[in-house]
Amino acid sequence: MDYRHQLSKIIEKKREKLIQISDKIWSYAETGFEEFQSAELLCKALEEEGFAVKKGIGNIDTAFVGSFGSGNPIIAFLGEFDALSGLSQSGGVPQFAPEKIGGNGHGCGHNLLGTGSLAAAIALRDYMKENDIKGTVRYYGCPGEEIGGGKTFMARAGVFDDVDVAFTWHPGTTNNIMSVATLACYEVYFKFKGKSAHAAASPHLGRSALDAVELMNVGVNYLREHIIPEARVHCAITNTGGLSPNVVQSEAEVLYFVRAPKVSQTEEIYQRVCEIARGAALMTGTQVEIDLASALSNVIPNTTLEKIMYDNFLALGVPEYSDEEVQFAKAIRATLAEADKNFEVQQNRELAGKDIADIINPFTSNVFMAGSTDVGDVSWIVPTAQCMTVCEPLGTPLHTWQIVATGTTSLAHKGMLHAGKIMAATAAEVLHHPEMIEEAKQELVERRDGEEYVCPLPPEVKEYKVRI
Repeated sequence: MDYRHQLSKIIEKKREKLIQISDKIWSYAETGFEEFQSAELLCKALEEEGFAVKKGIGNIDTAFVGSFGSGNPIIAFLGEFDALSGLSQSGGVPQFAPEKIGGNGHGCGHNLLGTGSLAAAIALRDYMKENDIKGTVRYYGCPGEEIGGGKTFMARAGVFDDVDVAFTWHPGTTNNIMSVATLACYEVYFKFKGKSAHAAASPHLGRSALDAVELMNVGVNYLREHIIPEARVHCAITNTGGLSPNVVQSEAEVLYFVRAPKVSQTEEIYQRVCEIARGAALMTGTQVEIDLASALSNVIPNTTLEKIMYDNFLALGVPEYSDEEVQFAKAIRATLAEADKNFEVQQNRELAGKDIADIINPFTSNVFMAGSTDVGDVSWIVPTAQCMTVCEPLGTPLHTWQIVATGTTSLAHKGMLHAGKIMAATAAEVLHHPEMIEEAKQELVERRDGEEYVCPLPPEVKEYKVRI
């Protein structure tokens, strides 16, 4: 029995337990840095499997590390488990049917992500024991990927510094290796303070904080023409100052995400956005408080590890799908816009006419993705590889109720367990060939091109404060 079949057999033996963990995390639907039940469930599972668990790392209550073994190499699996606000949806129901209006939901599949990485860690641990292989397996419980960037705080605390290689994955609608460069991102709150007054009787005595927010947003809209095209700047008004039109709003707040391919570029655009905010305050006679809440670095891909992962993906193939799963996928796709249904088909014509992607996309390296993830901070420190497996019907956009609906189905579970097998097999191969680890480390040095990792978080940001 080769290592891939051995690892797959380990995961299949624990299939039901892993599915139960995933579904429980789905039901908890806890948002970033408040994933207390989810974190506790994963910690308990690690302890039951013989991992030594350390909680509260990086000054984050819901961050933890489960470790087994000793010495080098140290193999890390990254797990996430945070949900999104406002995406409540009944599981397995292919029509919009919130369980709780305004409630949370796993619209990015992190219930699967955290559990799939757990499957990989357990399988590799068992494989190393059965084959008397030396080294250390670690599972990193990483909170707040969607907002706040838990891994950035963890990276600053040095918890990844001694890791040799890291692996993670993401649920998706296609099977592929995620050889992507992403955008660095700053998460910034701009809080304006003015003076309330009667909007009809004495508006001249008021100073509107909401006006300041609106003027700032207009200014940033004009800025977009004068920043690099790869950059992204977007916002949400988190406090409009009240519900009474006849009161001049004395306070208002807007949350901005500022993104660019490099941290240095993000910093430059951020400073320009800050100047616009100060200008808006000056125009309205208000004051502005600027609060940089979190920051993420861009992802550095690692082709050395990605090619190894791709070869293992090809060797393991893809799951087979039942008629019931295909019919569910068809029902979900009936709710999607045509542009969504056709997006991936335009990338790969072999997917035409399918409701579930049942092929592995060709390996393509150094792809740019206009999104952000705190995996970026890990990738600056440790050679990191990521895969994506099919957990959703073809074309389903992330951060939607359709993703939440699929998160408890057998379609999602198959993709989750398969991702665990792929990551575990890749880790086992580099354990057998330590020269691959050294090659991956050398590639990281070359890609950094003389730059060392500098955490983008300013020293005064001690922890992420949940505000919304």
